[in-house]
Amino acid sequence: MPSVTPKILPATASATNPPLLIRDLLTAGVRVAGDNPIVYRDHCRHDYRRFEERVHQLAQMLTAQGVEAGDVVAVLDWDSHRYLECFFAIPMIGAVLHTVNVRLAPEQILYTMEHAEDVFVLTHEDFLPLLEPLAPKLDRVRGYVLCQETPQAVNTPLNVVGEYEALLGEQLDQYDFPTFDENAVATLFYTTGTTGNPKGVFFTHRQLVLHTLNEASLFQAAGVELLSRDKVYMPITPMFHVHAWGVPYTATLLGATQVYPGRYDAEMLVKLLVEEKVDFSHCVPTLLNMVLTTEAVASNRVDLTGWRVLIGGSALTESLAKRAWALGIDTRSAYGMSETCPLLTVDILPRHVEEAPFDSQLGWRCKAGLPTPLVEIDVVDPSGQVQPRDGQSVGEVRVRAPWLTQAYFKEEARSEELWRDGWLYTGDVGSIDEAGFLTISDRIKDVIKTGGEWLSSLELESLLSQHPEVAEVAVVGVADDKWGERPIAWVVPQNLNEPPSFEALISFMERFVEQGKLNRWGVPKDIRIVDEIPKTSVGKLDKKRIRSGL
Repeated sequence: MPSVTPKILPATASATNPPLLIRDLLTAGVRVAGDNPIVYRDHCRHDYRRFEERVHQLAQMLTAQGVEAGDVVAVLDWDSHRYLECFFAIPMIGAVLHTVNVRLAPEQILYTMEHAEDVFVLTHEDFLPLLEPLAPKLDRVRGYVLCQETPQAVNTPLNVVGEYEALLGEQLDQYDFPTFDENAVATLFYTTGTTGNPKGVFFTHRQLVLHTLNEASLFQAAGVELLSRDKVYMPITPMFHVHAWGVPYTATLLGATQVYPGRYDAEMLVKLLVEEKVDFSHCVPTLLNMVLTTEAVASNRVDLTGWRVLIGGSALTESLAKRAWALGIDTRSAYGMSETCPLLTVDILPRHVEEAPFDSQLGWRCKAGLPTPLVEIDVVDPSGQVQPRDGQSVGEVRVRAPWLTQAYFKEEARSEELWRDGWLYTGDVGSIDEAGFLTISDRIKDVIKTGGEWLSSLELESLLSQHPEVAEVAVVGVADDKWGERPIAWVVPQNLNEPPSFEALISFMERFVEQGKLNRWGVPKDIRIVDEIPKTSVGKLDKKRIRSGL
């Protein structure tokens, strides 16, 4: 690329260029929210003005406990109004919010808290049995704040400085938040891979504000219209996972009503969806399936018409999209990863597709979608050659955007694997069509190579999931002396007492061979009926555990 020297004019001596800081997202949201509430389960609700006061009180409490700029504060909680307050107060005082993945194994949680150098911990009482045996090894931690649903006394050896609500009640509801460099680290969390310890992913105030502004513009755009001041939002993505995809920040900026469900319980989720009239949620497919299979939803005792759900983390299958649509639920796909903050693409249906019958939209809805503003995506072959945008040529997906994590925390070697030649390499295999829509074929590690041909496990899962007696499916490749690898499917039936036969499932897949949608060697020769498929800590199919169980 040629170098250029554009004109840069001097600023007026008294002019300022304020940094992009998370505090301004909160201020903007309170301005526009009116009397919109923040709701936590069926336990409490308060308006945005009280929400802002509580953020100030939390900042006062943390400062009184000696938390300073640059300190790392860990949070272990279910999705709650408290967690939302931590999203703001902790980075707004210049500290770093560590959202601890409470679903990791205890030894992994210990590793992440030691590696992050946590000095203070806010924890729900449910996690005391987890933390108590770890605490002697967490020698940097100076104190714990206990988050309780009831005022009952708790006996614990941890150095508990007080209960969350009681401590907040002692504080002034005004805090003079400092101004500092927008490149200061705001958040830190850990993502797991197939090997090694979890990797620390961090984001700055600047990155989070830019991601929020981008998400807000997209979610209000024509053809999307997911979120605004007049919408009701409830996440079904854990707040420890990439800030619940950053949407709580966006919902706050826009002043939307926010509903936090606490620990995920299918019946409570349905209760809140109905009683709070939730308009928009986001989740992985397995959690949507959990809601759809509750007795209240499956028997049509409740009406979820108009609920819009953004699916990410794993591919949205045509089968799941159809089942949701039959219940009046509008689903579409998004794509991103922990390292990308996460939003990269969203399904914005072309006008001619949006006006077509639903069955004609299915293929589009299950694509990863179009890049959001300021995101650059292409796919490259192993030599780095950019692949044609023909919807057929596949390669590894690589991306650029202003909010991508710049490195793994204290992991130089792994950071160099993530970034190459100015691009972040996702580890996903995909293609881009003439309209610019990205389709994800698989993770590189999950592509199945059989007889010299590549098979997409995601494609096989999508096809097999269309069988009316299949509730969930996972496909992995296993070593085979003759073919190199062969696909094996794990299937959870709709009715565990009357599962489909092996012959019926094979016959169903062979129809796709006859239709030219699947090569004959793609039909799994081994299909196992199971009552549950292993999931990761964020609800994705855990193919590492599936392979280890074969």
